[in-house]
Amino acid sequence: MKTKSSASAVVLQPGEGARRWFFGGGVQTWKATEEDTAGAFLLFEVEMALNKVTPMHTHPDSDETLYILAGEILMNMDGTEHHVGAGGVTIAPRGVPHAFKVLQEGTRVLCLHTPGGAQAFYFGASEPLNDGEAGVVDFDRIRESGQLNGGIEIVGPPPFPEA
Repeated sequence: MKTKSSASAVVLQPGEGARRWFFGGGVQTWKATEEDTAGAFLLFEVEMALNKVTPMHTHPDSDETLYILAGEILMNMDGTEHHVGAGGVTIAPRGVPHAFKVLQEGTRVLCLHTPGGAQAFYFGASEPLNDGEAGVVDFDRIRESGQLNGGIEIVGPPPFPEA
């Protein structure tokens, strides 16, 4: 996506922002886009169901910071597992393999990509939320968006035992 040369002022109240169903599972609320930040970052909140997992992946062109707002995740960062609860943070520098599993119902995470170059991936791997109803998890759509838009490289299956 083309970005502007200067950032826009953004003020959003709780619950405001474009809501999208992410095909990896979860509802994203976009808080600041690449266009808003002149490419500096992408920021969104994501609500995820119990036992949601991600495949092992990297972000080749951005660092991914996850701040756990509520609930708990199990983060596998470069082969080491970490339990991270509300108030905790993980930072996956670009190129570092990572994956996570949601351990509690009601888990909400604030996701920050710096710089904002992963937005095209997330946009291609999601769709506007229709009437608040979640869609179907579709990892083929995730892979396809990564191949078409960059922003992510899937390097292996989820590293967690099945629930």
